[in-house]
Amino acid sequence: MTALGIGLIGTGYMGKCHALAWNAVAAVFGDVARPRLAVLAEASQDLAERKARELGFERATGDWRTLVTDPAVDVVSITTPNAFHPEMAIAALEAGKHVWCEKPMATRLPDAERMLVAARATGKIAALGYNYIQNPIVRLIRRLVSEGWIGEINHVRLEMDEDFMADPEELFYWKSEASSGHGALDDFGVHGLSLIWVLFGGVRRVCGHMAKPYADRPAKAGGRRAVETYDIATTLIELDNGASGVIALNRSAWGRKGRIFVQLFGSKGTIVYDQERMNEVQLYTVDGAKETQGFRTILTSPHHPPYDKFIPAPGHGLGFNDLKIVECRELIRRIDGEAAHLITFEEGIRIERIVDAIARSAHSGVWVDVAANGDGQAS
Repeated sequence: MTALGIGLIGTGYMGKCHALAWNAVAAVFGDVARPRLAVLAEASQDLAERKARELGFERATGDWRTLVTDPAVDVVSITTPNAFHPEMAIAALEAGKHVWCEKPMATRLPDAERMLVAARATGKIAALGYNYIQNPIVRLIRRLVSEGWIGEINHVRLEMDEDFMADPEELFYWKSEASSGHGALDDFGVHGLSLIWVLFGGVRRVCGHMAKPYADRPAKAGGRRAVETYDIATTLIELDNGASGVIALNRSAWGRKGRIFVQLFGSKGTIVYDQERMNEVQLYTVDGAKETQGFRTILTSPHHPPYDKFIPAPGHGLGFNDLKIVECRELIRRIDGEAAHLITFEEGIRIERIVDAIARSAHSGVWVDVAANGDGQAS
């Protein structure tokens, strides 16, 4: 096994999460060479040097372009704000590096399409940071659905709520700028779409609505600044298999911290999952005596790989950063030419096309088809 040289751009919340994953993947799984943390890039040389010491990187730079061309770097982790993803990812791919880019791919579909073209042209692995699909419980749900435990799926409801933008007096920052994307829809709603993708596949058509709970926010320099993005989004969907669905997103929902509430209704039962209780799932099936039917709770355990790589006892639970370590291992599998449970740019572009269709539907007020090539039509 050859150790991969790692370059990290950005050291905020997700940058630290990537660094922890690269540091831990060899120890947790025991079947890969320990990655070399080669170069870290930040907005300034001083900040880069401080973060490199904290996170264990050998060298630091205040210029991300230097990092992507460094011969010691094999994989570039991109954890910057959304608007920077396309330029950085394309530059890294064209420099012959593999890419691990946080979601969403881009803030606009044409930029995401350019990223996919670059990945195809270079032949390098380009993966997206959808770590919720790595949860052993989500993998179990996928198996339960595929094995027909609840029969044919006929309706899906997905709610995603957080309250980090619930305070109307919170200072205006980049997530309220139009350059950051549509808002709740692509800033975090793509996580919900990633779950729909791995559980069911594609979405056929959508009818969306987006809303701004607050028209403006206090500006750091004084006064108030108009909010340019939508913190609430609601969408009716029709899956490729004909099932109906509802997606409700709100990043200004007081009291909700990291909620992705999924209900899957089938002809023979129901599955209920809540990301705020990410180590359990509720399963209802119609088999057995009616007087004892009811939801049963399944807790994660070593019977649900790769939980066993972290903890030998059931019910102790994994966390967000653990899922990133699992995702890191899947990325290494794909780089090694093995099958991997991962969302690459090839799959990710389908999520971006759904986002684009929802946004266009919200502005037009009509249903929009989600075509495989992205040329969705109003209907």
